[in-house]
Amino acid sequence: MLPRGRPRAMGAAALLLLLLLLGFLLFGGDLGCERRKQGGRAGAPGCFPGPLMLRVPPDGRLRRAAALDEDPGAGPGDHNRSDCGPPPPRPSKCELLHVAIVCAGHNSSRDVITLVKSMLFYRKNPLHLHLVTDAVARNILEMLFHTWMVPAVHVSFYNAEELKSQVSWIPNKHYSGLYGLMKLVLPSALPAELAHVIVLDTDVTFASDISELWALFAHFSDTQAIGLVENQSDWYLGNLWKNHRPWPALGRGFNTGVILLRLDRLRQAGWEQMWRLTARRELLTLPATSLADQDIFNAVIKEHPGLVQPLPCVWNVQLSDHTLAERCYSAASDLKVIHWNSPKKLQVKNKHVEFFRNFYLTFLEYDGNLLRRELFGCPSQPPPGAEQLQQALAQLDEEDPCFEFRQQQLTVHRVHVTFLPHEPPPPRPHDVTLVAQLSMDRLQMLEALCRHWPGPMSLALYLTDAEAQQFLRFIEASPVLAARQDVAYHVVYREGPLYPVNQLRNVALAQALTPYVFLSDIDFLPAYSLYDYLRASIEQLGLGSQRKAALVVPAFETLHYRFSFPHSKVELLALLDVGALYTFRYHEWPRGHAPTDYARWREAQAPYRVQWAADYEPYVVVPRDCPRYDPRFVGFGWNKVAHIVELDAQEYELLVLPEAFTIHLPHAPSLDISRFRSSPTYRDCLQALKDEFHQDLSRHHGAAALKYLPALQQPQSPA
Repeated sequence: MLPRGRPRAMGAAALLLLLLLLGFLLFGGDLGCERRKQGGRAGAPGCFPGPLMLRVPPDGRLRRAAALDEDPGAGPGDHNRSDCGPPPPRPSKCELLHVAIVCAGHNSSRDVITLVKSMLFYRKNPLHLHLVTDAVARNILEMLFHTWMVPAVHVSFYNAEELKSQVSWIPNKHYSGLYGLMKLVLPSALPAELAHVIVLDTDVTFASDISELWALFAHFSDTQAIGLVENQSDWYLGNLWKNHRPWPALGRGFNTGVILLRLDRLRQAGWEQMWRLTARRELLTLPATSLADQDIFNAVIKEHPGLVQPLPCVWNVQLSDHTLAERCYSAASDLKVIHWNSPKKLQVKNKHVEFFRNFYLTFLEYDGNLLRRELFGCPSQPPPGAEQLQQALAQLDEEDPCFEFRQQQLTVHRVHVTFLPHEPPPPRPHDVTLVAQLSMDRLQMLEALCRHWPGPMSLALYLTDAEAQQFLRFIEASPVLAARQDVAYHVVYREGPLYPVNQLRNVALAQALTPYVFLSDIDFLPAYSLYDYLRASIEQLGLGSQRKAALVVPAFETLHYRFSFPHSKVELLALLDVGALYTFRYHEWPRGHAPTDYARWREAQAPYRVQWAADYEPYVVVPRDCPRYDPRFVGFGWNKVAHIVELDAQEYELLVLPEAFTIHLPHAPSLDISRFRSSPTYRDCLQALKDEFHQDLSRHHGAAALKYLPALQQPQSPA
């Protein structure tokens, strides 16, 4: 949640978006519209902008250009003449607008978020999103919207698996596969009481208020049930290449990236039987659909032209190859919805692609936290948990020296789980996932970590929206990282002044899919053999239901940025003896790992038990259902210590593994550790958190918690 009473700094993406909008205002110009010839189509004609194009002269300003087919003898402005009349009235301020989107998989889920950002930026009405998703997309988007907590946005999910049988009989050559056909079944899949819905492809971006699109329902005649923009290529004319045979369509046909559906009328007209009969008939002579649902929509409209209401072309500016979209607009302010309907997406060739690409990238990198704004004067049900959160925030004292700590604890971060495509590991009874968290300045550790740990990983990254895109490019550019489908990356979007280290750990821990987890940090490299050794140890020790234990992996460190990583315990001990390695934090805070008993470990041939001691913070392997980290500890200090205290309080054995090790690599100090070292107030606040932690520990564990009271009164770590 946003800090109270403290202005946020404007991000680069927000500034770029404002500059773009300013350009709209300065160089937009007026856009006329003319009646287009309907080419024999029945139904009320649509109002379309005239065939105008956008000129971008060397100075970069958008100006009105003459019509492509303008009569040289026409008077000034004749080609801009409008016979369309006034625009339809906007929906009432608080009218709920319904939007349906089909979304499947990891990549499509990221596209949906960019689309939703553009809608939220301009919208003035409450929205109800109806998302038809597979299991992957639902897992991602349910978490994202739950943590985004956008006011006046309701989200409903529909299981795409239950709809597959209704379209799986249709051969489809389009890259969207079965999901590209599911818009056909929306009238039966969506609630029976829902009468109007806007249907969108995931690859569209809004450049205006969606309520203006909703208002076009008022143009429908009594028989029209489908609103569509004309296709802006020659695909359905059948002249793109020799033997090109598209599905039947009226004239150029229509594009289904943006659809207005009168669901009530389609149900009354027998839509399901209508499209099925048409599709079966056409498939007798055509091998498959080429453009998924769009082919079948067009074939139905060809047979029943009275169903369609043509929409102004600015509501679906199609950036496909050989597009004629530039005839649709004359200035940036004309644009309403941009549709990246080429398989090439942002790499499509288009006269004004740089302008469109920059517009899209602005929303891609826009800080989604800024869209958590209320619709003033339009009461709506707050998101789950929002009222309690606001009450807790209202009770904070901004003059409290520890205000930042209190506020950071209450911050609900947007969470995008499995940000990249991820293949879950096959079920194995003793498998282990490495769990860690990182920020942008630790990305360089990922390749080395992947080389050291061949097993599954669950990593939480603390990033801004713009950094998330940099991270995506970083992964794509690395053959090592791009090849690892068993690494799950979860983006926790940055908000607030302190690093929410334990919240990040909990996100990564919650998303681990194996029975056991190795709780590590990103600046450690495990032994090359550790993954296999841990699985064997878990089996041999009979962990799980038979034994409640945390396996300690001894930690070491090097002060050298380059060194030869040991391949065995023997090699590690040799490096330790010559001073190339040290036990972790030996020089700064030895008590953090002293209970591991490194002298005993040197000679150990079997696992041995150690006792908890104050400030002990080893790296451990535990069952996935272990206690979560205490999220009150943000920034630097006591975040791992508190977790080990909780494990001990819940009677986990601490067993040190004799052949296991992990090595810390040097790096620049974090901002939080610098603040800890320099600020007495910071250290006082940490002590206050420790006191509160012990109070909660006492409530949960009673007199047993007295054991930990001396540890809470120990001097603070200088590390």
